[in-house]
Amino acid sequence: MDSLAIPQHPVSTTDKPFSSLGLSAPILGIIEKIGFQNPTPIQAEVIPLALEGKDIIGLAQTGSGKTAAFSLPLAERLTHGRGVRGLILSPTREIALQTKAFLDVFGVNHDLKTACVIGGVKMNPQTEALRNQPDIIVATPGRLLDHVRQRHVKLDAIEELVLDEADHMLDLGFLPQMREILRLLPRNRRTMMFSATMPDSIEMIAKEFMRDPVRIDITPEGGAAVGITHRLYVVKEEDKRNCLLALLTEELGSTLVFVRRKIDAEWLYHILQRRGHPVSRIHADRSQGRRVEALAGFRQGQHRILVATDIAGRGIDVPGIEHVINFDIPENVDDYVHRAGRTARGAALGIVSTIASWQDLPMVRQIEEVLGEKIPRCSVPGIEAWVETERVAARRRTRV
Repeated sequence: MDSLAIPQHPVSTTDKPFSSLGLSAPILGIIEKIGFQNPTPIQAEVIPLALEGKDIIGLAQTGSGKTAAFSLPLAERLTHGRGVRGLILSPTREIALQTKAFLDVFGVNHDLKTACVIGGVKMNPQTEALRNQPDIIVATPGRLLDHVRQRHVKLDAIEELVLDEADHMLDLGFLPQMREILRLLPRNRRTMMFSATMPDSIEMIAKEFMRDPVRIDITPEGGAAVGITHRLYVVKEEDKRNCLLALLTEELGSTLVFVRRKIDAEWLYHILQRRGHPVSRIHADRSQGRRVEALAGFRQGQHRILVATDIAGRGIDVPGIEHVINFDIPENVDDYVHRAGRTARGAALGIVSTIASWQDLPMVRQIEEVLGEKIPRCSVPGIEAWVETERVAARRRTRV
């Protein structure tokens, strides 16, 4: 069994045994073989309710063990050979592939077959997988609709639906596609929805498409992952690149660098490569094969640095990321929380460094409100830090 197939992190666990959650002996045997000791809080709360067939809204930060929380009940409740009965919608290709890896392991005792339907790769192998009547489909919304419209698959017998990283699917503009898919499903089904945040749009979907869902909220107070040291470097726009280079020299651990645009990811990747840094990059314009290759190289330590955009970065589930650097400040607070969640997984510690100019300070203040504290202002040698005085800040607020 490939240990890389199931990413494992030092996640905080409960003192309950898995045997107390209602799982069968074959599933418990796989759990023991993999090395899971005790369930995480989200697993301990979700699994018993999921085995009862309840609709569930699970709020938990990334890295809390939610994939196993819904994969284990699916493996228990579904039976092989009755056609497509389970559907999991994922926002990114990487998350979909990781989910399939879980189901391939946990569904083995029921002979469950899972097909992964994602964009960025050829449709023919996916079409063949769908013709073989899988029990579960893990899919990104757009590619799934492509197959539905070409009549490669029907969704009229789905019994189990999972909406994974639902808030991120909405961030990516998937709401119309999600609605179209949900209307193709039978009303008599069970739905589990997992999200790190609960915006109004998620509430709306829950009211429209779920039946008396049980809400389980284990997000930490303030919404951001615990164990993170937050740092802010306010510099002139033209000094951002040198600030990044200095940070990469100061902190030598596994580092994930976020930028907003695909073109900036390419630009920064080539700069770091020319400077001799072991770096790769991941963004939506790269083929799925290249993205998998870059992620594998980062996970295995071949590349210490990975440059990513938000869309691709949501699927990065790599143990041991020590440093997240926001080369571009995120466009909203939720993206900051998700970026930060790539480090300090479970009980591990991590650093989140944000490089900003004075124009970014309004967003900084929004982030600080969610964190519940002011982010310490830091500096690197040789680069002048931009200092905002209270008088200047007040004058700008008055102008606004």
